[in-house]
Amino acid sequence: MARSLYEWLWQHEFWLPPGITWEDMQESEDIHYPQPRDLLLSIPFALILVVIRCAFERAIALPLSTKLGVRDKQRPKAQPNLVLETFYSMCCKNPEEGELTSLSKQCDLPVRKVERWFRRRRNMDRPSLSKKFCEACWRFTFYIISFFTGLAVLYDKPWFWDHRECWTGYPQQPLQRSLFWYYMLELSFYWSLVFTLPFDVKRKDFKEQIVHHAATIFLISFSYCANYIRIGTLVMVIHDASDCFLEPTKIFNYMKWKKTCDSLFMIFSAVFLISRLIVYPYTVLYNTYYYSMKIFQPFFGYYFVNTLLIILQLLHVFWSCIIIHMVYKFILQGTMEKDMRSDTEESDKDEERDKIMEKEKNGITYFSNVTSNGYIQRNGSEPLNSRAHLTNGHVKER
Repeated sequence: MARSLYEWLWQHEFWLPPGITWEDMQESEDIHYPQPRDLLLSIPFALILVVIRCAFERAIALPLSTKLGVRDKQRPKAQPNLVLETFYSMCCKNPEEGELTSLSKQCDLPVRKVERWFRRRRNMDRPSLSKKFCEACWRFTFYIISFFTGLAVLYDKPWFWDHRECWTGYPQQPLQRSLFWYYMLELSFYWSLVFTLPFDVKRKDFKEQIVHHAATIFLISFSYCANYIRIGTLVMVIHDASDCFLEPTKIFNYMKWKKTCDSLFMIFSAVFLISRLIVYPYTVLYNTYYYSMKIFQPFFGYYFVNTLLIILQLLHVFWSCIIIHMVYKFILQGTMEKDMRSDTEESDKDEERDKIMEKEKNGITYFSNVTSNGYIQRNGSEPLNSRAHLTNGHVKER
């Protein structure tokens, strides 16, 4: 059964244009084509990248955050409570009003204190500022290396300047070693992001990130197997271009360098919108969907690759709407709005208000106790009832 599934999966009708079979893709001593088994190398390479990342964050990024003045906010810790901790871990991290009332009765605590406990407990699970800084440093380092590696590999390739060259001789386009290692670098990085996804900073677009990583891995893998190497390299360079500006924007934001952060954010926004909404559709989508049809007839691989490319474009539109909204707020307010994708720490305004109310209550209680005893002491003077009392509106010594 496994052999039948294998033979069905690797039918040349799925992977190659009409009229081309796997016999036409036979390798020789001088000509090498992409082999699906090569993709297995990306798994150990991804694990190596995870190890390199851990070492980088510990040895370089974390000490750098301290020198640059990135300080973690001191968060009040939630007091140990077995009932609340069990509910937090097993049921819900943000209980409704009815659940808060039920938990308050079980713990014999006021509802407001139970609500405060959950707020503090959620904040304890949120990543620290130094963790965000280290993650941004790692991604910035990789995107810079990857982007300039892509430029170094592609600057002398004809399809980098004339995109129609992506289809010259397709699919019988020999694989060059530089393109192989560039592909392995990118694919291994996205596999490493999948491996570390449970431990990375979770943002509000967590689900979109999963879709993005899955679509990227599928796209890179399928484009490699179907020898869409040339179009794949263009996709990777276009994506890395804007990411090189996104991560330093986050870094300067964590450092509280507002002007530098705002300037980089505007540059990132321009590069992102141009590369993802103009360059990508024209260079990749139009080229793959329309111009490739002048070279060969549609087949399964054509539809599959275009589907993945369109999924990426839909994600580009989603993130572009967020960025445009942030730019609009920036123009109106003169400062960059917090990243709406970020999972920001919850405010303790309610807790501060409780403290103020408690102080006011204590002050009123103290005042009531003092006045009920018939004396008011101010500026260290004697108590009034110890030296005088009012008689017909006059002070009279006792």
